[in-house]
Amino acid sequence: MTPNRSSLIHLALYSTITLGLVACGGDNNNSGGDTANLVDPAPASSSTVTLRIMETTDLHANVMNFNYYQNAQDDTVGLVKTASLIDAARAEVDNSVLVDNGDLLQGSPLGDYVAKVKGLETNEVHPIYKAMNLLNYDVANVGNHEFNYGLPFLKEAIDDTNFPYISANVFFDDADNDTTNDIPYFTPYLLKDKQVLDTEGNAHTITIGYIGFLPPQILQWDKNNLETRVIAKDIVDMANHYIPEMKAAGADIIIAIAHSGLTTDTRAGGDENASFYLSQVNGINAIMFGHAHRNFPGDSGYDGIDAIDNVKGTLNGIPAVMPGYWGKYLGYIDLTLSVDGDDVWSVADSQSVLKPISQTNADRSITSLVANHQGIEIAVATDHAEVSEWVSEPFAKISAPINSFFALVQDDPSIQVVTDAQTWYVESIVAGTEYADLPILSVGAPFRAGRGGADDFTDLSAGDVSYGNVADLYIYPNTLKVLKLTGAEVKEWLEMSAGQFNTIVPGSSGNELINTDFPSYNYDVIDGITYQIDVSQDAKYDKSGNLINAENNRIKNVQYQGVAIDDNQEFLVVSNNYRAGGGGNFPGVTSDKIVIDAPNENRQTVADYLIEMTEANPDTGFDPSADNNWSFTSINSTTVTFKSSSKDSAQTFAAGSAAITYNSTDEDGFGVYTLNLE
Repeated sequence: MTPNRSSLIHLALYSTITLGLVACGGDNNNSGGDTANLVDPAPASSSTVTLRIMETTDLHANVMNFNYYQNAQDDTVGLVKTASLIDAARAEVDNSVLVDNGDLLQGSPLGDYVAKVKGLETNEVHPIYKAMNLLNYDVANVGNHEFNYGLPFLKEAIDDTNFPYISANVFFDDADNDTTNDIPYFTPYLLKDKQVLDTEGNAHTITIGYIGFLPPQILQWDKNNLETRVIAKDIVDMANHYIPEMKAAGADIIIAIAHSGLTTDTRAGGDENASFYLSQVNGINAIMFGHAHRNFPGDSGYDGIDAIDNVKGTLNGIPAVMPGYWGKYLGYIDLTLSVDGDDVWSVADSQSVLKPISQTNADRSITSLVANHQGIEIAVATDHAEVSEWVSEPFAKISAPINSFFALVQDDPSIQVVTDAQTWYVESIVAGTEYADLPILSVGAPFRAGRGGADDFTDLSAGDVSYGNVADLYIYPNTLKVLKLTGAEVKEWLEMSAGQFNTIVPGSSGNELINTDFPSYNYDVIDGITYQIDVSQDAKYDKSGNLINAENNRIKNVQYQGVAIDDNQEFLVVSNNYRAGGGGNFPGVTSDKIVIDAPNENRQTVADYLIEMTEANPDTGFDPSADNNWSFTSINSTTVTFKSSSKDSAQTFAAGSAAITYNSTDEDGFGVYTLNLE
């Protein structure tokens, strides 16, 4: 039978859940290669079937090809683009299925608008599902961000999908400390009969088992929404529990849909990124994974790792795919299935593929590779228009200006609000973990410090803030990463940043302070400690991270809570995926030191933080002023020059500093300023 509203499995809200819900009968839910009318199956012996398993993941409410922060079309994102790839991929083959791997409801202004502003009435369809309901999904898995707006909102949202939801490692919290009687919160797995054509054109029925997983860390990340309501168990333990049950119930092949990233570190139990460990579970035939916002196969970070084939796309020989995030790619696995004389199906071969929706050209321009899906455009047109209007409306209030005019010469509010937001977020997710007692440091950089010309500076006046303004504070779509570093490594990070400055001779005047060969986005400020920079010393590292003056140390007086930090002291350091992944070649900053691989976008974290701080200060608004945790060491009788914005607001801001003086405006429109280092 074709799945209908009465047969779809959503939230298991009652204790009458059947753990082994097994079959949905025949499948007419696939518009590509549907063979429901073929009633005379061929003999199974020597048959070969190619099955294409397609996946979307981590869409984060990016339905349209649009950047709401910048109020501009963005052809690098959007299910409206991915959907056209899905249609094309279906048309290429006789047999296909389509799954989604979660993180749908949160992550863009559209997600926030629906959850926090408009809300969902009973039977009202969420825009993301208006789109997805057009695409004939076979099944969807729950992601960790589905819980961000609370369980009632999640229930109301997925109640209107025309495809079933699964997740095998979330259970009702019955508080009895007896794991043997725990009741699943969602349907753990699903078995569906799929009618397929073999290479000779003969019909067969294959029973496909789908099982879903999500990170157990949801209990930390969404503690307020989930505590006392649900518990989450180890991904691999639940796979080992349910896979034999699925096989016994008649699954010919089993597809694991894991909202979980990939690491080959020794399994610790309760692992967030468990996809590699799932590939070691007997009985799983394919793994559709996500959560980490990376590409597999193809991401160079997976090259050269034992048991991973980064070209074919296998983990311990098991076919796997992870198609990035925000709809940038459609991922699929082409499975070649064979059957023996006992009607036992097995995987004979596979190839995992990522299909992009766009390409970035040599000049950094974007070429769209696929047209928009017209049905989705029509379905969400009203929602899209509402969100586009809403992002220009105030959502937060600040009591002091936020600008980046002098981010390279003094502690700066545009960096402060970012680092404070990152610290705020990480404090909440490490509570109750092994990292709870480690000091948290937070890294920010001046993304808008004149690289794009004299107008390329953040400049927000005190008062209302809109979502569109958030792009001024954090212009890149980076995601949060947390590293564990020693005090010595933190100091070297700062030494690298200090390459931003030229060497200044004591007693001189008028020399240029800023080394223009050093990119300003690599000038990292680290909050949570206090320190000084001695620009009378030559830089220790060049702009490429090469050690050029091993004996020099520009960074002085580094303290945590008023005490000099110890070189062996451990810190959690919050940054972004670019820096934590080695971007900028900072010494000691490498991906193997990441201990929290958070998928949250830094920019969204800033927006969430501004909302929280505004709610805490409803009358006056939030004060984003810098805390002045860093400064230059004093150099007697020494002044330097630097360039910044020439705007009146910049000159006014400079007037509030005893050390900065506006001099003139140059031919390129930059203001020329003097800084007194004494």
